[in-house]
Amino acid sequence: MKRQLPDVRELAPLLQFGLPKLDRVAARLESAADIWDLRRIAKRLTPKAPFDYVDGAALDERTLAKNRTAFAEVELLPRILHGVDAPDTSTTIAGARTRLPFGIAPTGYTRMMHSEGEVAGVRAAAKAGIPFSLSTMGTTSVEDVAQAAPDSTRWFQLYLWKDRQRSLDLLQRAQDSGYETLLVTVDTPITGLRLRDHRNGLSIPPRLTLKTVLDASYRPGWWFNFLTTEPPKYASLSNTSQSLAEMTATMFDPTLDLEDLRWIREQWKGKLFVKGILTADDARRARSVGADGLVISNHGGRQLDRAPDSLTSLVEVRAEVGPETELIVDSGIMSGTDVVAALCAGADFVLIGRAYLYGLMAGGQRGVEKAIDLIGQEIRTAMGLMGARGIADLRPELARGLPQAPHTEAPVSSEQA
Repeated sequence: MKRQLPDVRELAPLLQFGLPKLDRVAARLESAADIWDLRRIAKRLTPKAPFDYVDGAALDERTLAKNRTAFAEVELLPRILHGVDAPDTSTTIAGARTRLPFGIAPTGYTRMMHSEGEVAGVRAAAKAGIPFSLSTMGTTSVEDVAQAAPDSTRWFQLYLWKDRQRSLDLLQRAQDSGYETLLVTVDTPITGLRLRDHRNGLSIPPRLTLKTVLDASYRPGWWFNFLTTEPPKYASLSNTSQSLAEMTATMFDPTLDLEDLRWIREQWKGKLFVKGILTADDARRARSVGADGLVISNHGGRQLDRAPDSLTSLVEVRAEVGPETELIVDSGIMSGTDVVAALCAGADFVLIGRAYLYGLMAGGQRGVEKAIDLIGQEIRTAMGLMGARGIADLRPELARGLPQAPHTEAPVSSEQA
C-alpha cells in the first residue's frame, strides 16, 4: 500500500476548531441528545437530596422499574409509503387544544431542584403550547405562577386533605387565578416510604449540615442560586420548615373517602380529573361522583411499592370505561416513544414529571424547554416512521407488546357449580 502526505488544501476544510462557548448552560444543553443525558447533567449539578427526591421511589423501587420495563417492551410498528410529511402532534384534552400530546405533571419541592422552579416550568410550557400543572406542594404560589405566564394553560393539583376550609380557600384561589382543570390526587392517604429521602433527611428549606456543605462544595452553582434567592417553601400552604413526612402527616387523612371527592366535585366549576387510578374498580368509583376524566398513575412508583405499572393499568381502565372518558397517564414516561406507546395503548394525553425535572435541574427554564423539545422531536419522528398523520392514528394496531386487559369471567351460578 502506497502512502503519501495529506494534501493541505483538502485537509484545511476539515479542520473546524470552534471557540468554547461562554454560555455554559447552553453548551451543556446542546450536548444532550435525550432525557437520560439531561439526567446525567442534572445529577452532576444538583445536591444529592433534591436529585434523589426526583430520581427515587418507594422502598425497593420495584414499581419504578416496572414502569420503565413496561414501556421498554412495547414495539412500535413502522409503516411505509403512507405519505406522511409533517405529522400533526396537536390534540384536545380537558376542553383545550394543545400543540403536543403531553403536558407537565404536578411536582412538589420544585424550587429545590432549581431556583427558577415552577416559573421555569409554566413559561416553558406556555412557549410550547402545552398545559402546566401546579402542585399543592409547589414552591411557588398559585397567583405567582399565573402572573409568570398569563397566557398559559394551567391546571391545579389538589390533595384530599383534612382541613376542608383550607381546601376550599385553595380551590377558590386557583379558580380566581385562571386554572382551568383540577387534578385531585387520591393515592396519598398516607405517604409512601421513600428511603432515599429518609436517608438524606430531606426538608424544605434544606438544612445546612456538615454532609450538605460537603455535598455543596463541588456544586457551587446550585448553592449560589439557593443562597441568593428567596428560600423555597410550600408557597400555598406554610412557611414552616418541615420534612416531607411531617408536612404530609398534618395534611393527609387516611379516613377520607368517596364522599370527600364528591364534595370537591361540587365545589370546583371546571374540568375535574381524578389522579391516582390503577384499577377498573377505582375507575368506576371515581366516575360515579362526576369526574370528567382520570389520570392513570402510580405516583411515579413513589407510593405503594409493587403496585401495578401505569401502562398495564391504562389498558385495564380503558377497557372498563370505554372510548368516551378522557384518560391521562403518567409514571415512567422518559421519551417521545414512551408517549407514543401510551397513546397507542389508549391514553388521550400524557404527563411528564421526572423528565421535566431533569431538564429543570440541568438548565432552569432553558433545560425544561430542551426536555420538551427532545420529547416532541421523538414523537414527530416516531409518528412519521409509523405513518401516523395525527394523534388519532396512534391506535393499538400500531404497537406490539402492549399489556392485555384482564378477562373477567361471569360468576358461576349455584346450578352450574
